[in-house]
Amino acid sequence: MVSHTVYSGDLALRVEEVGSGRPVLLVHGYSQSRLCWRKQFESPLTEDLRLIAMDNRGHGDSDKPRDAYEESELWAEDIRSVITALDLEDCILVGWSYGGLVVLDYVETFGTDGIAGINLVGAVSSIGTEVATERLGPEYIDLVSGFVSTDVEESVETMRQFVELCVYNDLSPEDRAYMLGYNVVVPPHVRDSLRDRTVSHETELADLDVPVLLTHGDEDDVVLPAASRQYADLIDDAAYSAYPETGHSPFWERPERFNRELREFALEV
Repeated sequence: MVSHTVYSGDLALRVEEVGSGRPVLLVHGYSQSRLCWRKQFESPLTEDLRLIAMDNRGHGDSDKPRDAYEESELWAEDIRSVITALDLEDCILVGWSYGGLVVLDYVETFGTDGIAGINLVGAVSSIGTEVATERLGPEYIDLVSGFVSTDVEESVETMRQFVELCVYNDLSPEDRAYMLGYNVVVPPHVRDSLRDRTVSHETELADLDVPVLLTHGDEDDVVLPAASRQYADLIDDAAYSAYPETGHSPFWERPERFNRELREFALEV
């Protein structure tokens, strides 16, 4: 595995890569980290694909400024900076949860030139709108106030509940601690700023001109499965892959199937 520091303007982004072949840029979700892709990085996927995972601005080991989260152009520039710095020609963009919003920020700003395909995984395409809120599970919405709390006990307990909500079956103590660790690294002001955006990418979805794979767990209580079904109606010829008995994290909960489908998608487009 190779680690990089990529600069998006003055902001430093932590990026790691492994494997060789067609590049696949993995963009994590809200309050998460590049570490969520461990079951891809440590799999035979690396024999066929060059996997690149970034810590989004405000997350993991990337810089965490106070105010640099609202504009779509900032998120888009982060993606472009990684693509440019690592020379990712004809890459696949994979956006999980909030990462789907970031991928669509990029598409809105820079289009799809040089992008071979897009995999949206339990993804949101909008935030801060009535439609966006309707696509979120009530248990997730109940956690919103705790996400931005500066009280340590309340914040940690909220993140513990969030980590559990991201999967359908119970996590092992080791996996729970692993996930909780990279979630609590994200400061409350970052989570607050991410939730404070008002963005809609329905037009970008409808206009996508590259192959799209929609991946969603049938038991997702964070982003409801109806969201991806709505995206499938908007996008011409999108493939929809539903995962039974799976929550918000198909790549973690069902890694063998997820990796197989990602390989097939990446190598066929």
